[in-house]
Parts: sequence; C-alpha cells; structure tokens
Amino acid sequence: MADGLRERKKAATREALCRAALRLTVERGYENVLVDDIATAAGVSPRTFNNYFTSKAEAVAHRHRHHLEQLARKLHEQPADVPLWVAIATVATTYFGGDEHLPDPSWAEDIGVVAAHPAVYAEFLKASVLAEESIAEVIGERTGADPFYQRLAAAAVGTAIRVAIEEWRHPDPRPLGRLIGSAIEQLTAGLPTP
Repeated sequence: MADGLRERKKAATREALCRAALRLTVERGYENVLVDDIATAAGVSPRTFNNYFTSKAEAVAHRHRHHLEQLARKLHEQPADVPLWVAIATVATTYFGGDEHLPDPSWAEDIGVVAAHPAVYAEFLKASVLAEESIAEVIGERTGADPFYQRLAAAAVGTAIRVAIEEWRHPDPRPLGRLIGSAIEQLTAGLPTP
C-alpha cells in the first residue's frame, strides 16, 4: 500500500514538473526558462527536479513518452484474438480522441513553439524511441515475432503517430484520432501509392 502511494506521489510530481516546464516554455520561450523556475512553479526544489529529469528539454517532452507508453499498456490489454494491426489501430485511434479531438489553433501554435527548439525536438524523438521499446515488447507478446519485427513494427507505429500529430497541429481539420487511424491503416495496407 505504501509503495502504491509513493508511486502515485512520484507520478504526480513528475506530471507537475512536466506541466510547469511546458507552460513556462510556451510563455517565455525555451531559452528563458531555468530549471529553478520549473521547480518553483511545480512547488519542489531544483534538486527534486534533478531526481526526475536530466534536463528541462526532457521535462518538456515527458508527456509525449507517457502517452506512447500508455498506448503500449492499452495494447497489452486488448484481447489476444484481435489481430495485431486491428488492435493497434483501435487503441491508437481511441486513445488519441477518435473522431472528437479537433485541433485547438492556440495549442497547435504553442506546441510548434516548444518543439521548434532543437534540444526539445531531440528529446521528443528520444522519448518516441524509448516508448517504442514498450510497444515492441507488447507486439512480441502478442505475436511471438522475432525482435527485428517487433522493433520495426513499433517504430512504424511511433512514426505514424508522430507524423499524424505534426499534421494535426498545422492544423489539419481532421480529428487527431482519425489522422492516426488513417496513418496506421495505410501502414497496414503496405503504404500503397495514392
């Protein structure tokens, strides 16, 4: 019980730091935000910040990794008799809002400002690669496929999601879940020439 409470507190602290890093970066610009500022905004010490993140860019990108790891968890929960790519498309589409999550122009602009900094973009890519390990593991459990296929399929899923998010924030008028579903359907079809 104490371990569960401790883990929830850690998750809440990590989330508070991530939210503070995102908000301050949008408000001030990445270069104008210090780790001390993020820690203060989250109500913790700079030392606590350093227990959770190695850099402010990692804090900014944390939510992206969290979403992809949640997707892996939800994929793991899909019934075993559902074909792999149907399960992936279903989970990714519903997790990212299905047909309801339309782009908010101000949010899309804010995310563009945050991701434009090279250090933050590098952390987004790193977060994607790390989260793809979780997706690959679930793909392996579901299929028994060799590690090469697991990593290749997970990387394809991660790339499809990244490209769909980039399109959505420009903003593409389609809901994010629908864009992600479309990207995965095209992967499943072998990316035929339009």
